[in-house]
Amino acid sequence: MPGIDPLLRQAVAGDADALGALLLRHGPVVAGRLEIGRSLRGLVEAEDVMQVTYLEAFLHIRRFDPDRGASFEGWLHQIARHNLLDAVRGLGRDKQPPPQRRVQPDFGESAVALVDLLGVTTTTPSREAGRAECAELVEQALESLPADYARVVRLYDLQGKAIAEVASELGRSPGAVHMLRARAHDALRDRLGSASGFLSHPA
Repeated sequence: MPGIDPLLRQAVAGDADALGALLLRHGPVVAGRLEIGRSLRGLVEAEDVMQVTYLEAFLHIRRFDPDRGASFEGWLHQIARHNLLDAVRGLGRDKQPPPQRRVQPDFGESAVALVDLLGVTTTTPSREAGRAECAELVEQALESLPADYARVVRLYDLQGKAIAEVASELGRSPGAVHMLRARAHDALRDRLGSASGFLSHPA
């Protein structure tokens, strides 16, 4: 039985160069396995999926356990497939009539609406105090995210811009924006979840 690739152990230990080498080796294979329908061409490309996937790999490689028998390529493909599915879901929602306007009158209200959307909101006695705390916690959480994650949330969730506008400002495809937003929401849930007892649901 072949041993575990030393590069993989180095990558899991935090060696960015080793991870980069693994991505160069396995990334093109994973990209070639992605199934993107013709109707989505121009809205999301394999390159979009892989860019977000590579970022996720750098953020989460320490969670990969090479001793459990899973292959790095399989792990990378799972991330890529998840990203592609999020892009497809998001693009599908774009075709539906828009819901009520997402953006709220001020950052505090927008922050509360975002936290409510993420599902980490609980009720506290003081709505005003809760809103102020919520805004502060959301801002701190956004500052801890990768730059593109934070920009997508600020532009789409907090400022209420359309996906097409956000894509234009970021220089990315609409599909890539949906992937980035989904990953940003995952990260925000992790960061805000432990603080949810202090967040106020709007009355």
